[in-house]
Amino acid sequence: MFMHVIPAPVVGAHGDEAHGTHGEIDHSEADAAEHAGDHAGDHAGDHGDDHHHAEPALHIGLPAFLGGFDGHPGKEGHQLVVYNLQIFQFAALLMILIGFSGVPTYLRTGQGDTTSKLMAGFCLWVRDDLVEPAMGKELSNRFLPFMMFIFFFIMFMNVMGLTPASVTPTASIFVTGALAFITFSTMIIGGMIAQGPVAFFKNLVPHVPLILWPLMFVIELTGLFLKPAALMIRLFATMTGGHLVVLSFLALIFLFGPFAGNSMAKAVAISPAWVGFSVFVMIIEAFVALVQAYIFTLLSSLFISASIHPEH
Repeated sequence: MFMHVIPAPVVGAHGDEAHGTHGEIDHSEADAAEHAGDHAGDHAGDHGDDHHHAEPALHIGLPAFLGGFDGHPGKEGHQLVVYNLQIFQFAALLMILIGFSGVPTYLRTGQGDTTSKLMAGFCLWVRDDLVEPAMGKELSNRFLPFMMFIFFFIMFMNVMGLTPASVTPTASIFVTGALAFITFSTMIIGGMIAQGPVAFFKNLVPHVPLILWPLMFVIELTGLFLKPAALMIRLFATMTGGHLVVLSFLALIFLFGPFAGNSMAKAVAISPAWVGFSVFVMIIEAFVALVQAYIFTLLSSLFISASIHPEH
């Protein structure tokens, strides 16, 4: 269950070592029973060896100036490794490609399967009720593909995190930070292209008395950075908090177990209440998964629109 909130490298064992280990374990049941005491005494050492032999399934060397991205500190140099988060990010991209493959044909001809009709309705809703009211018709036409990608990418990642044995990429501050940085870059670059570099920073401050201009410039410049920071923290905290609440309810089963006199029957008797609370929170999380994609996309649309057209 902790997989939902803790990113971990995708690891694999060395082939020869793995086969050797399995050979020793599968030797025979008689040998296993005969050496049970030895195995029990050396359990800690064997566990340490297995941990030592576990290597990232994929690691790529990095130059020294990218050492902050080192995902394998135990190995010499700096390594970029694949985390379980990336697997579900690629899965979200794959779901977008598959789910929306028939949407263009349906919008042109009106012919398509149920999935294409459903996804086309989602696309029209994002355009008509989300992006266009926030950015205006002219600007939304230019940014609509980008905003749709942000919305559905976040939505699919959020929803996949609710399935068993999955990981929620948006429960990682690094993922939400990268998404917020994309919004921030679009704000800055789009504003500079539309207004010019000097006019962009000049127009950050509304019409105020000259004596207040320096103070207002600092405040508005700070706000420019706080907007994407708020996007990052809101999405991360909401998705992480939901999973932690579920974990907390499930942990109560083990917490109240000793108070039940270490009786398995009593522990099982009180578990349906905590499981019921967990299921209820998961239902709420399904709704929150869609709401957070909506909020992130809406605020990104508003921030980008305000940077490109400050008079609005």
